[in-house]
Amino acid sequence: MTGRPFVVVERLARSFDVSKPWLNRVIEGGGRLILRAVADVSFTIGRRETFALVGESGSGKSTVAKMVVGLIPPSGGRVEIDGISMSDPAHRAKRKALRRRIQMIFQDPYASLNPRWRTNRIIAEPLKAHGLVSDRAEIEGRVAELLRVVRLDPADGRKYPHEFSGGQRQRIAIARALAARPDFIVCDEPTSALDVSVQAQILNLMRDLQDEFGLTYLFISHNLAVVRHMATQIGVMYLGRLVEVAAPADLFARPRHPYTRMLLDAVPDLEMSGRQRRPVEGEVPNPIHPPSGCSFHPRCPSADGRCRAEVPEALKVEGHTVACHAVAEGRI
Repeated sequence: MTGRPFVVVERLARSFDVSKPWLNRVIEGGGRLILRAVADVSFTIGRRETFALVGESGSGKSTVAKMVVGLIPPSGGRVEIDGISMSDPAHRAKRKALRRRIQMIFQDPYASLNPRWRTNRIIAEPLKAHGLVSDRAEIEGRVAELLRVVRLDPADGRKYPHEFSGGQRQRIAIARALAARPDFIVCDEPTSALDVSVQAQILNLMRDLQDEFGLTYLFISHNLAVVRHMATQIGVMYLGRLVEVAAPADLFARPRHPYTRMLLDAVPDLEMSGRQRRPVEGEVPNPIHPPSGCSFHPRCPSADGRCRAEVPEALKVEGHTVACHAVAEGRI
């Protein structure tokens, strides 16, 4: 990474009040319940790079993504994109101009596309909303160009979303995101609803588009294998915290955190290396009542008394950023 990072996320946190209404609490005697979805998450993304957030369902990945693009406000910390704060009132005017340069691709392409609109209208909507093109003929030409970019036929613009396969619908969602001429795209599990063979096609397309248009990605996934050849850096999340950050080659060759090792052991061993593997055990704890100390300690084979009492700080270890007492003490 060279120069100033394009995206800076610093000590990001988000809590949700999931308590019953006040009157119910008074009558039933219950207290307030706070769900801590994200706690103290920090990372940076350089221009034209891809940062992948990986973890089990409920780890807080999508909440981070929504805070980064400004869909929900953080409870703490800050997000800065191209030097513009996503929460500072002084940057309100700059933030409005920045909106066009930030787009999202969602997990379910069928749910994210208006079923009542034809494809050409779906793709043209960002052009009209941001005032990029006003002439009708120019809009039609731009939509046809975007369909070609995502490897679809311009004639497909007359069809409705239900007339396409899952992979084709995701290509339409990508074309819609590209219509606004973005610099930064947040991809919230864009391949998890697709067949394995189609996943590879979509990932290859996104890599090609990144090179062609100079895009920066925040890529959300629950599968380390999906982002292995996609990401510049991979961040592993567990129960709202980043437990390890490293380059893909280093992460796969020398995983340091016990949770990362367990996730990698869950990836099918196609090379049949014969290496002893430890399957992921247990369930993600309830984030309303998280474990004390290191949140992973109930499932960790290397946990000790310190792990149960003290939250680990993130440390730099051989190119990895790891939050683990056992790694810091040299026990693993």
